Amino acid sequence: MVQHRGPGALSLHRILHHHQTMNISSGRLCARHAAGSQWACTTSVDFSLVQFVQVIVLLSTGGANGGGYMASKYVVLAIYCAILILHGLINSLSIQWLAGFGQFGAFWNLAGVFALTILIPAVAKERATMGFVFTHCYTENGVGIHSKVYTLAIGLLTSQYSLLGYDTSAHMSEETKNAAWSGPMGIVVSVALSSIFGWIYLVSLTSIVTNIPALLDPSNDAGGNAIAQALYAAFRARFGSGAGGIVCLAAMAVAIFLCGTASVTSNSRMGYAFSRDGAMPFSPVWYRVNKQEVPFNVVWLSVSVAFVMALTSLGSQVAFQAMVSITTLGMYIAYGLPIFFRVTAARSSFVPGPFHLGRYGVAVGWVAAAWVALVTVLFCLPVAYPVAVDNFNYTPAAVGGVLLLSLGAWALHARFWLRGPVTNVDAA
Repeated sequence: MVQHRGPGALSLHRILHHHQTMNISSGRLCARHAAGSQWACTTSVDFSLVQFVQVIVLLSTGGANGGGYMASKYVVLAIYCAILILHGLINSLSIQWLAGFGQFGAFWNLAGVFALTILIPAVAKERATMGFVFTHCYTENGVGIHSKVYTLAIGLLTSQYSLLGYDTSAHMSEETKNAAWSGPMGIVVSVALSSIFGWIYLVSLTSIVTNIPALLDPSNDAGGNAIAQALYAAFRARFGSGAGGIVCLAAMAVAIFLCGTASVTSNSRMGYAFSRDGAMPFSPVWYRVNKQEVPFNVVWLSVSVAFVMALTSLGSQVAFQAMVSITTLGMYIAYGLPIFFRVTAARSSFVPGPFHLGRYGVAVGWVAAAWVALVTVLFCLPVAYPVAVDNFNYTPAAVGGVLLLSLGAWALHARFWLRGPVTNVDAA
């Protein structure tokens, strides 16, 4: 019998630790990458939600060409703060409430994708051909990149960002029944469903993309937001009003809000787990749970850090983009490191758990490690030419900075006392 005590789900590197003897430094390195990336992920998701809300308000009040309301950067930050507070309040509830939000989020995403996949092509009077959808590459983009291969390569960032959060099920494993099996299954099922339904939805959405320059034009009704403009224009062309497009955007905004809720949940459980190991500053403060066994303090720490990270948007969009650029690449490096050490240093000592890939595990691990290595290089490439201060890709600096801090903290301090994750289960 296994009795779980408290929250703070095991992140991927922690699960591997329980199944094998792994080099502690590699675990700490991926842990610090994941922590920084998780906070940046919340910032990225919720700031994207604010931009969605902003364009919904703009279109609802007449659009950019009809005197619609365009929020200032201070109003945007205030809305962002309100959303973070809501996410903090939701994550302060008991695990039963969070489970309910998770189930609602799954339903909303599946139902929303199904509805929009049918609705969008049915409404649009003009639709792109499948040849255009699958073969056309827009290179007259104003950023100086005209190579189709290069555009495709750096465009992979969108799909990689969309499939982040593989580890969310693992973070909640200590609050899950039969976690050794249901945790990995949650990861596999969520990735499979996201890939299949996400692909179908994207094909449906891109089918109404016929005039790319018009969708990207800052002077259009949506202020240059291509997705919003495409939906708004499709409904207006069919019904004489873009209200249906605004409703579609609102449905997407709800999905993003639920994603932000899950992101804060993941942040808090990871922060709890790290503080339990003594790996965070002021760990005794964060290693506490309330009567509902919720890590209340670290929930609000996650919200606060996400807010502070967004403050850079007031001074410089370049600085803000540099801050959140660690989201995708940092998390993939955190995912890739334990996989790499599993197929190299721990290949002979690895002890599989109840859920494993059998003889295919090593081969799949090498493919995964190679893919992470590839996207790491791709996402560090310039995204505009000629390269200048205002379009420089600061991802290498952001990720490299976290890497150096992690290595430095390990070499100078943590290696003298850190003995790895603290076991949080009693076996009988």
